[in-house]
Amino acid sequence: MNLTDLLRTDGGVLSVVGSGGKSTLVSELARELGCTVIIATSTHMLAPQGCPLLLDATVLDIEQALWYARVVCVGNRAPGADGTAGKLRAPSLGFGTLAALADHVLVEADGARRLPLKAHAAHEPVVPTESRQTIQVVGASGFGGSVGEVVHRSQLMCEAVGCSAGDACTPELYARLVATEHAAGVVRADDIVVNQADDQHGIELAARFAAMLRACGDKVPVAAGSIREHRLKRV
Repeated sequence: MNLTDLLRTDGGVLSVVGSGGKSTLVSELARELGCTVIIATSTHMLAPQGCPLLLDATVLDIEQALWYARVVCVGNRAPGADGTAGKLRAPSLGFGTLAALADHVLVEADGARRLPLKAHAAHEPVVPTESRQTIQVVGASGFGGSVGEVVHRSQLMCEAVGCSAGDACTPELYARLVATEHAAGVVRADDIVVNQADDQHGIELAARFAAMLRACGDKVPVAAGSIREHRLKRV
């Protein structure tokens, strides 16, 4: 399946949360979509490469940019960030306004400090109220590593599922965390993508994750594979 097979809406705001490939999913999905796309964040993110960056943009700025480029990134410079590759924060315009200007608005709505897995604090993720769909990304490269090394906010995971920082973060253990967060309403996801499952072993790890998620009573669909290669399959 392609990335666009994940879409459950014809347009509007789509949020991407989790860890292990959010920015890649946003950028690659924007490339795959054959329509106008605005990329933005509700928290902080690095400016994507390969599309115009509009800082503190007005409606007219965005309309003109989308006339020449199908995909644009809109945001404001985060404090202390220098250069076009620096960190961005949420745009000045609301996400509802952005949704009226482009066919799709893709929002990176979470942070993970570049770790493949994460546990969420009470204030995370920051999903806009206008969002019509949320995709949660999980990085398969973290499966098997120690919880303290591969999970952002690892202490929260330890508290949630009763593990320790030195324990191996198996697909089953992490699935228990995800199911717990979904049941508590901390994270609401319409789909999960296990990224970095680049070979048969990665797919098998993702299948174990999905099986445990279902065993926990969580019915969120799971796809696995490589976002960068636009190659996913349901597991």
